[in-house]
Amino acid sequence: MFAQLIDLFLHIDVRLESILNAYGALTYAILFLIVLCETGLVVTPFLPGDSLLFAAGAFAAKGMMDITILFILLSVAAILGDSLNFSIGKKFGAAIENRNSRLIKREYIGRTRAFYARHGGKTIVFARFMPIIRTFAPFVAGVGKMNYFKFISYNVFGGLLWVILFLGAGYFFGSIPFVEENFTIVILVIIFVSILPGVVGWIRSLVRSRDIVSR
Repeated sequence: MFAQLIDLFLHIDVRLESILNAYGALTYAILFLIVLCETGLVVTPFLPGDSLLFAAGAFAAKGMMDITILFILLSVAAILGDSLNFSIGKKFGAAIENRNSRLIKREYIGRTRAFYARHGGKTIVFARFMPIIRTFAPFVAGVGKMNYFKFISYNVFGGLLWVILFLGAGYFFGSIPFVEENFTIVILVIIFVSILPGVVGWIRSLVRSRDIVSR
């Protein structure tokens, strides 16, 4: 399972091309569902997000997909996904969090809570660019019963910004020969840059914990 997920992330361009060849226009619906689930369901933080947007933009630059349709559909999917996750957290969050589930790791919720404590409502925007935390941030906001109008404003802004930046990056840079020839490396860099803030935050929390213990 883990090996298959790694393969999916590293060869998202090949997988997307295969989907395009097999399903044609239905690929738009498939991408919509992937982004909706990645952002909207607490149990699917492992789905590709940043790399998928970049790859989709690159294929749009080749004329294989329409960039305008992609932008509209994926923006709607990102915004609806966070809204769904927020609603789940608000209604079932306490019960889900108290259950000892293998699908919903408490450490992810705890890490997101810590991030939320530092950045407040802006976490909804910042989290868009951080895998895993992106999936759990709206859920935690729902559990904490964040004001919905405040949430939706951050949600819409963050969703549009996320899609514009990664879809646009793929569209404008994905067709560059160096990027095409080294697509796997580029995807690895995207993943690394995406998780870097979370890793830095985790290291800082460890250092703070050790300082408290040493005192």
